[in-house]
Amino acid sequence: MREEEKMPDVYLTPVGTAESCYTEKRSRFLGFAHHVSGEEEAKEIIKGYRNKYHDARHVCFAYVLGPDAALLRAGDDGEPAGTAGRPIQGVIRSRGLTDCLVVVVRYFGGVKLGTPGLIAAYREATVQALDGITVEERYVTVPLCFDVPYTEADLALRRVREAGAEICQHDYSGSGMTITLAVKRSAVGALREGLSKIHTLKLHTE
Repeated sequence: MREEEKMPDVYLTPVGTAESCYTEKRSRFLGFAHHVSGEEEAKEIIKGYRNKYHDARHVCFAYVLGPDAALLRAGDDGEPAGTAGRPIQGVIRSRGLTDCLVVVVRYFGGVKLGTPGLIAAYREATVQALDGITVEERYVTVPLCFDVPYTEADLALRRVREAGAEICQHDYSGSGMTITLAVKRSAVGALREGLSKIHTLKLHTE
């Protein structure tokens, strides 16, 4: 089994957006949670909030990206290091979310909160924003493509169904079919092995 096939098939991601408003000692913390598909999208959303709330003292953020939550970024935007971005990121990660961005806008209320107070406030604004968003499970899939003669197509498609793979595309020729699949990561090895036993079937190389 390949190393990637040992990794989880399922990840959690938010759908759409949600907002929160949390007040602590007259400081207002506006939280915004988003599903994002990539880093450039996340950066554009953050830029949009900085433009929209240009009069705010701080616009802080964190995002986690990728099926394996491998890309993490956070920003304190002038708050003491570690008091804003990291607490936001901590809440995202504690919920097991990825492809998720949370921005928290702070309007200073004139009373300093101190390091523990800031951490708690940014965390709470994030919690409230994420409480309002829908979360769904998604599967990590791997593409797989093969050519098979019509005489063996039924057997190949039975193997595909047994593996729970999704057929993305059929292409037909005079002698057979080219089938493109999306296969759950953990099932790729077993499906490739099963298909390889159909000697007239040709698997495409990655």
